[in-house]
Amino acid sequence: MSDLVQPRDDLVALAGYHSPQVDVPVRLNTNESPYAPPPAFIEQWQSALRDVAWNRYPDRAAVALRESLGSFLGQPAERFFCANGSNEVLQTILLTYGGAGRRAALFEPTYALHSHIARITGTEIVTGTRTPTFAIDLDDADALVASHAPSVVFVCTPNNPTGTTEARDTVQRLCDLAARSRALLVVDEAYGEFAPWSAVELVDESRPLVVVRTYSKVWSLAAARLGFLVGPAWVVETLENVALPYALSTPTQLAGTIALQFATEMERRVASLVEERGRVFAALAGTNGVDVFPSGANFLLFRVDRDARALWERLLERDVLVRDFSKWPGIEGCLRVTIGTATENDAFLAALDAALAEESG
Repeated sequence: MSDLVQPRDDLVALAGYHSPQVDVPVRLNTNESPYAPPPAFIEQWQSALRDVAWNRYPDRAAVALRESLGSFLGQPAERFFCANGSNEVLQTILLTYGGAGRRAALFEPTYALHSHIARITGTEIVTGTRTPTFAIDLDDADALVASHAPSVVFVCTPNNPTGTTEARDTVQRLCDLAARSRALLVVDEAYGEFAPWSAVELVDESRPLVVVRTYSKVWSLAAARLGFLVGPAWVVETLENVALPYALSTPTQLAGTIALQFATEMERRVASLVEERGRVFAALAGTNGVDVFPSGANFLLFRVDRDARALWERLLERDVLVRDFSKWPGIEGCLRVTIGTATENDAFLAALDAALAEESG
């Protein structure tokens, strides 16, 4: 690090967020969709690009995109805030409601970007616990909010990396806790399409609740970087005052608007991945030395009774990349695998069997 210019003192020791990107045939480590967008979507989007006024700034308010999302999710357009990926949505939330002298509450283990972005924005982090099944402990949450008075409370459901889906009653009670503390409850539903219910159902003008979603998973648009939240109009208005102007490009807005016309294809893909998730879960559950956890997302977390990092490396030697969480507090000894196509899942299971046999032999 140069001595000429120094970052903030609280950022000196901060490590960046990284997920290994290795060029192997079977990449099951970042929970992307294994499917490309429908060809008809690509054709329609490319056709729309021909009419773009490239010399003009994009629609700052993303009106067409927000109206389309509103029609799709049954909420007024003024309750939507859109940004470059759900991580930018989270960042804008913390720039607005976090910062120096304020606290964000979260429940570990959970999505690493919640704490990472909190640190970047100078927001203090207070941490709650989870039960042995990775559900949020409501008694602990009550005590945490009462004692620390956070301004933001994060709930990730389905939770990443555990796959745990919180019950509707849990989210309602957390929303009540947040309201009593004058905090904003942020429900991160990056994998919400795979779950049996959505907190979008609870959004209205009377609750301090926002639900964050992404186009990166079932919409097959990870490369486009598009995320959004659904929340009270008064929250959206405040976020818009903080967000950078013209941040969301016209091509990205068009992609998000057009993708919603292919909801039937998306629903089929969700059903297919959920079915594959069940098949892979059953295979892992029947594997000696492996303990797999139930999931409401497009991935499975599993613990092994041996050196998980060594197993990760043996899988990589067999051209299969999964995510190594073996050193994470609370999920030591665990790996996480994204649900891919049937062919990719078969390759993972075969590689796992071979790697386990090699270690046992």
